[in-house]
Amino acid sequence: MSNKDIDHCIRDTLEQYFKDLRGTEPHAMHAMVVDAVEKPLLEVVMKQAEGNQSKAAEWLGINRNTLRRKLLDHKLIP
Repeated sequence: MSNKDIDHCIRDTLEQYFKDLRGTEPHAMHAMVVDAVEKPLLEVVMKQAEGNQSKAAEWLGINRNTLRRKLLDHKLIP
């Protein structure tokens, strides 16, 4: 799957979200989208990295401490 495919999927989902609102104004969309994407992203990357936080952080392009905080925020580690 290419970046173009992911972009298309996200656009389609957001278009459907606005249709589902039926004219109601959205609220806090940025946080909603980040939360919806970040947790599964972390879950999949951690699985592929076999739980290795240093490797996962490198793949994600973030600091290991930032990854650890995000994992805690999403209750993915105790």
